[in-house]
Amino acid sequence: MTQFSRMKPLIVLLVAFALVGCSSKPDSAENTPPPLPTLQPTDTPMPETPFRVIAYVTSAVVPEVIPYDKLTHINYSFLIPNADGTFVTLPNAWKLDKIIDEAHVAGVAVLISVGGWGWDAEFEALAADPATRAVFIDNLKAFVEEHDLDGADIDWEYPDPGISAENFLLLIDELRTAMPDKLLTTAVVNDGPTASGVDARTFPLLDFINVMAYEGHDHGTMAQFDNGIKYWRERGVPPEKLIIGVPFYAEPSGAPYRKLVEADPGLAQTDSAEWNGQTVHFNGIPTIQEKTQIALESAGGIMFWTLEHDTLDDLSLLKAIDETINK
Repeated sequence: MTQFSRMKPLIVLLVAFALVGCSSKPDSAENTPPPLPTLQPTDTPMPETPFRVIAYVTSAVVPEVIPYDKLTHINYSFLIPNADGTFVTLPNAWKLDKIIDEAHVAGVAVLISVGGWGWDAEFEALAADPATRAVFIDNLKAFVEEHDLDGADIDWEYPDPGISAENFLLLIDELRTAMPDKLLTTAVVNDGPTASGVDARTFPLLDFINVMAYEGHDHGTMAQFDNGIKYWRERGVPPEKLIIGVPFYAEPSGAPYRKLVEADPGLAQTDSAEWNGQTVHFNGIPTIQEKTQIALESAGGIMFWTLEHDTLDDLSLLKAIDETINK
């Protein structure tokens, strides 16, 4: 054995000690490993809000023919308020209950729509007094719970700017407090001076806002529709809360769309007709398709008045909405 061979175990041992010394954790803070680099935020998109398709229905609707598969929400109209905060007894309440049962099986939410055209004086009176507001809220909450509704749609047509607007805000604020887990919505005028009666402070309290882009001298026009989106977006309504409305009826006659196309199926492709000696205006299939596409790009949903004005065949306006959404 050579001298190097005799020294080899000692050399190996010294190298091992040196390696252990280098790899041991030092006590000095100077030698603490640097922290991991901060990760940069990614552009992960927020979950999309489902596009809503909301049908207003009245007690004239036939529950058995409602196409629940094409809807996300139903607003049952109307529960009529009294000035003292109570309600007029709802006629045919069994029909509401039947719709609720069938809608829930299909995954469709049902709200009770309160008020409607012609009941602004009652809203003015009950909202102006804290006592009657409380009665109204208690009664509405009880009604919603009794019928297993998903929420309420306040259809005050319309609170005026000023003290009326303040009372509307108080009413919505107190309703939200009383029904925190229910949907709370409102129907509003398309644009114009009256629209400012809906205070912007209500927007965070509401789940969504139903804009009635119909009625008046420009009933159902594209200009009216575009103005409705523009006005409420500029007021500060988030697009996902903005539900834009379309008519399923003609003005000035009030004739249902289904009656028009029963008389002449060709009218489904137009927006005006001669009806009982006067020119009436409405929305045919091409306009409904165009409006639905705009709503898909600029709003959170589309609604219409009313489902029972529609046909049950291939000329159906709801069918045109559904096909546009799912094309």
